[in-house]
Amino acid sequence: MKAHRADTTVSGDGSVVVHGVPFPEGEEVEVIVLPRRSTERSSDPAPLRGSVRRYDDPFVPTTDTTDWDAA
Repeated sequence: MKAHRADTTVSGDGSVVVHGVPFPEGEEVEVIVLPRRSTERSSDPAPLRGSVRRYDDPFVPTTDTTDWDAA
């Protein structure tokens, strides 16, 4: 299966036109329209670094394991 990626803009009436597709006239194609991902990224590679101040009992289970049924 061949795939072709094209970028375009939605018109005021909601239509989308894609020019220059590499498929022969009359060939059926599937069209999936997705919004373009933002290219803006955070300049900080570790935005959560330093956000945890302390751990209270980090090795204690979060639930009471005596209530679990063993198979």
